This record gives sequence, structure tokens and C-alpha cells, in this order.
Amino acid sequence: MSRDELVVVGGGLAGLVAAVTAAEAGADVRLVESHSRLGGRARSTPAPFVANEGPHVFYGDGAAWSWLRRRGLADPYRRLPPAAAAGIRFRRGGRVRATPPPGLVRLLPRRRRTAPVEQDFRSWVAGTHGDEVAAAASSFAGVATFTADPGRLSAAFVWERLLRVTNPAGGPRYVVGGWGALVDRLEARARGLGVVIETGSHVATLPDRPTVVATSLPAARALLGRPLATPAVSGATLLLDVAVPRRRGDLFVVSDIDEAGWVEAFSRVDPSLAPAGSDLVQAQRPLREGEDRAAASRALAELVDGAVPGWQERTTWCRSAVARGRTGALDLPGSTWRDRPAVDQGDDVFLAGDEVAAPGLLSEVSVTSAVTAASAAVTRLGVRHSAVDGVPRRGLVAPRRLG
Repeated sequence: MSRDELVVVGGGLAGLVAAVTAAEAGADVRLVESHSRLGGRARSTPAPFVANEGPHVFYGDGAAWSWLRRRGLADPYRRLPPAAAAGIRFRRGGRVRATPPPGLVRLLPRRRRTAPVEQDFRSWVAGTHGDEVAAAASSFAGVATFTADPGRLSAAFVWERLLRVTNPAGGPRYVVGGWGALVDRLEARARGLGVVIETGSHVATLPDRPTVVATSLPAARALLGRPLATPAVSGATLLLDVAVPRRRGDLFVVSDIDEAGWVEAFSRVDPSLAPAGSDLVQAQRPLREGEDRAAASRALAELVDGAVPGWQERTTWCRSAVARGRTGALDLPGSTWRDRPAVDQGDDVFLAGDEVAAPGLLSEVSVTSAVTAASAAVTRLGVRHSAVDGVPRRGLVAPRRLG
């Protein structure tokens, strides 16, 4: 490796975004990935059933989506179609219902409220709307937190996420072909900018030059050879993906108000994810501390049955897994994203990923931190640059950070 290169360790979403950002700035970039394939948690399964690692969407009002759109990396994509929206249901009290809890309907329109950082979400909502509404709102937040008890988290953290996922002006954006298609476009963009990509290559020690570490935090700690100054909190959730022949009466989404789970038939929005006449359904149910996986699997199977009746007899493809510590950052009462592990670790090392100190919702943290880390690393490398419409131009101005 040349001492003039910027090194990116990790070829997931954060690593690829960091590599593109640095290369656009005019830096020589080498990306090193230990696996044989790029993508990390943004990988998708191969056709005919294209599933992400858990329910994945972007939101149209986020900085990450804007970053992708400006580079043409998000196209093609789909918005939520009205026909699919009509198939949204809510499971509460063990029954699938057409309407959300009335208290939730009264809570969410109060969008100008400011939630406190120091107080937990459940007690904040209960103070004005009562315990029942607080419990329902906490479980509904499971779609954006992947944890069994969102109500224990900072009120400001959860409230921001509820406002984002229910914002009609933003709304979910589905990348056609799954996130694996996005990974392919990011890779092509990086290679087109001259990024050298090495897969199947393990980095055991930090290079002696500015480096962006875009790995899991345990892997980052091992590479740094020391604990991080601030901890990170993430959830654990049981994932289940199934493919079934499409049948009248199957639902598009079921939000589990009882257990903070979620079921979604992604192929209803993006038909390329499954063969004609089939539906790809992805579901998740957060795991409680010490909960038996077999019992949790039975509960998740029951949740899926409420959305896709008789799915177990109809299944043509299925996989399940447990995601522990890899579902994005969670902020406890009294903390914000600024209290997570810092992007700038000193000694020319910069962290990127969905659990570090950067704003955003779920994967947006990966993109935001990657742009921030790459910009800082380029500055440390001494490249003065700008990028006009994605074309690198050296020797002009310092890097811009993502919002």
C-alpha cells in the first residue's frame, strides 16, 4: 500500500460510501473487505427470492437518500403504492385489526411536540396520554428500533423515529432489486472513480496512514487494540423470511403492537424480488433478554400467520436468523447520537457504521458517518479538492460534510 493512499477497512454500506466520498474528493483509495463479497449487512440473497438481512428501506426525507439520489445510485426505486397501503394492519390483543389503537392516532399528529432526551419514552407518553397509549406507541416503534422494549429508550430518540416513519412527505423508499442492487451500483461507482477493491483480504493491524474503519464495533475494537471510549447499545431480533404463492387475503404489512414486531410483503412494492405469482415476506420480532429462541420463533410464526394465513403449508422458500448487536444504535435516556463512539478516534483512524456518533435513522447513520469519516480522512491525507457533479477535481477547496 502506498503511504499516499486512504484505506477503507470494510466493504459494507458504510465502507462503500466512504470509498466513493473519498475518491470523489480526489484521494487515492483502497478498500479492503475480509469476505469474498461486498455488502456486509446490505447484501441480498440471490434470485429467485431476493431478501435483505431483515426489513430494509430508506426514507425519502433523510440525508442518506439525498446523497444516493444526487449520484443516481438509488434508481430505480419504488414508493409505497396506495394499493399496498390498503393492506396495512395492526396486531393488538392477539388479533389482527384494520385500525391502529385510537390513542396512537391521537398521539402521532402532535408532531410539533419536543421530547426530552433525559426521560424514557414510555413515561413521557404516559404522562399525557396514559399507560395504554404509551405501551402501544412503544411497540409501534419496534419497526425503527429492532428492540423488544423501545419504551425504555430516550424519549427524544424514539419520538424522532416515530415522526420519521409516519411522515407522509418522506415515506419509505424501496430500492428495486433489493439492497444487493444498491451494493452493486456503489461498487461500480467506486471502481469507476479508481478505488482499488480487495475482497477476501483480512486486515490484522491498522495501516500507517489515514484509515476509515467501517466494520462492526467489536471488529473495530479488535483492530484498534483497545476499547472504545464510549459504549454502543444495539438490539437483538429474530428474523424470518418466507416465500409463498400469492393468495387473495394476504396482507402487505402487520405492525405488532403486542410485541414490537413487523411483517411486510416486500414483493408487493418491488415485484422483482420474487417470481410472478409469489410473494416474498420478511418479518422480525425483537428478543427479550434471556428469551428462549424456540418460544420466540413460535410467537413470530403466529405473527406471520396473521398476515399470511397458512404460510407454513404454502412456503416454497424460507430462512431464519437472529441478529444480535447489528440492528443499529439505540440511545438510552440521557444520551444522544453524540454520545456514541466518535467518528474521529485520533491517530488518523475514523469510524463509520450504524452505531457511531452520527445522526440519522438506522442505515442513515452508516451513510452519514461514512461521509464524515471519509471527508476528515481526506483532509488528514492533505488532498485539497472539490467534486462537481461527482467528478473529482483536485487542488481547489476542502471537503464538505453531510448535513
